[in-house]
Amino acid sequence: MYYKFSGFSQKLVGAVASAAYVPQGLKPLASTESPTLIFGTPTKLASDSPAAVSYLGKNKVPDLQKLFQKADGLPVHLKRGVPDQLLYRTTMALTIGGTIYCLIALYMASQPKSKK
Repeated sequence: MYYKFSGFSQKLVGAVASAAYVPQGLKPLASTESPTLIFGTPTKLASDSPAAVSYLGKNKVPDLQKLFQKADGLPVHLKRGVPDQLLYRTTMALTIGGTIYCLIALYMASQPKSKK
């Protein structure tokens, strides 16, 4: 048996297969007309205004690709030298310190308070 949602009773009601699969009835074929243009203003191409591109500077992507794809045995997150090493070591220190702090807090919370 097939069901569809009834807008009148706000419940599921029995229905035939065609009404269950397309509850609003059979639709006509989609129109072949193109939709109306929403933003009809002409646009400028990037090549039209060379002054707007002058601030971009040098493309660093090829240099960074050479650096990161070099087979020197280092993981990607340490390839840029000292700044990456400092960031990595700081992250590891904070992670280990936070783990130790959580274990100490868990130990203190598990101990009952003594009454004097």
